[in-house]
Amino acid sequence: MFENYNFQNSLATEYKLISPVTWPNHSLSSDRVAVQRFLEDCKLNHDAAYGKTKVFIRTPRTLFTLEEKRSEMLIRIILFLQKLWRGTLARRKYKRMRAARRILGCYRRYKVKSYLRNVIHRFSGVKNSRDFGKQIKWPKPPKVLRHFQEALQRIFNRWRAFQLIKSLPPSEIPKVKAKVAAFENLKGHRSDMGLQRCWEGSYIESKKESAQNSGFFVSRSDELQRKDKFMKALFSCHVRKVNRFNKVEDRAIFITDRHLYKMDPGKQYKVMTSTPLYNVSNRDAGH
Repeated sequence: MFENYNFQNSLATEYKLISPVTWPNHSLSSDRVAVQRFLEDCKLNHDAAYGKTKVFIRTPRTLFTLEEKRSEMLIRIILFLQKLWRGTLARRKYKRMRAARRILGCYRRYKVKSYLRNVIHRFSGVKNSRDFGKQIKWPKPPKVLRHFQEALQRIFNRWRAFQLIKSLPPSEIPKVKAKVAAFENLKGHRSDMGLQRCWEGSYIESKKESAQNSGFFVSRSDELQRKDKFMKALFSCHVRKVNRFNKVEDRAIFITDRHLYKMDPGKQYKVMTSTPLYNVSNRDAGH
């Protein structure tokens, strides 16, 4: 029994994916030559006979073998095409993601530049304004610039503070520093810290207390300066002590650059206790 195939619609066309001779298309001189080369490559030439226009296959086993090889190659080709298609989809997705990232990057740069231009526009000329830009409202920053704006605000506040205090006489600078220190430590603990009034530092020494008390205190201060060799008196004031028996007594606090003194105003400011400043972490007039 012979199975015959026309050369024009030949084995080399139906089963061409099996052999590299005919895949994807042969470049031989004729279909007859292509069929011969195809069967030789598949080692099935012994089971074929060639006519003028047809090729004859003697046994069905040869056709079964060709079908099996064709099925195997179809699976491989399908997997190859799937790989190519998945690669195409992945490249398309990558290109879309890359384009989206570029658009997002351009948008972020636009927001950053818009914010910076807005800040520059709002704060241009603040050096010549009366309040140095105190009333200017800061624009809302992009999320990526929140920490940057916080740092920028700190820099601006320091610059504005410098502009405000550079016109002060040098004698007022220590008072301003004392008020700043008091504000930082007492903020939220006292509603009125006396920031609007003048701070004198050594209140007992001033004539506003009483001339007699001032004289006693100055004398005691000079005596302590000779004894403890301090360079500068920082603070002094009268306080009221309430002891554990609810008895109220007058006391005075005197602070120098080296010591903290507790005094008794009723005994011409006699020193009750003397504590080096490096040992002081807090102070209670009742101690």
